[in-house]
Amino acid sequence: MNIAQIQEILPHRYPFLLVDRVVELEEGVRIKAYKNVTMNEAFFQGHFPGHPVMPGVLIIEAMAQAVALLAARTNDIEMAGKVIYLAGLDGVRFRRPVVPGDRLDLEGTVVKRKGPLWKLQGIASVDGERVAEAELMATLANR
Repeated sequence: MNIAQIQEILPHRYPFLLVDRVVELEEGVRIKAYKNVTMNEAFFQGHFPGHPVMPGVLIIEAMAQAVALLAARTNDIEMAGKVIYLAGLDGVRFRRPVVPGDRLDLEGTVVKRKGPLWKLQGIASVDGERVAEAELMATLANR
């Protein structure tokens, strides 16, 4: 899934769209996507001058956007007039900083689904090394 296809699904736009490409998607099961992290990101101006580090909350947001794409591309979901919201987080862990030049690989796996509620496992990694993980809860709601 390229950026144009991603933008058809996610309402996010610059500077808050944090998924550049989806490389694997198994409907209702799992997704693999990535975000190219560059020095041009607006958040690096203040986080931190002279030592740029991607904010942890944005790593989690990138995972949330990836799993929202997974939910939206699940064939029994009707997305017209709907939006997917992050509803909760558990077990959030940060392992190492993400810096300019990194490719942030995002993986999401469905743990459980009941109606409009989803429980998913998210993993973010750089060069095969886990940088963050979280259990995400999402819900489908009217726009």
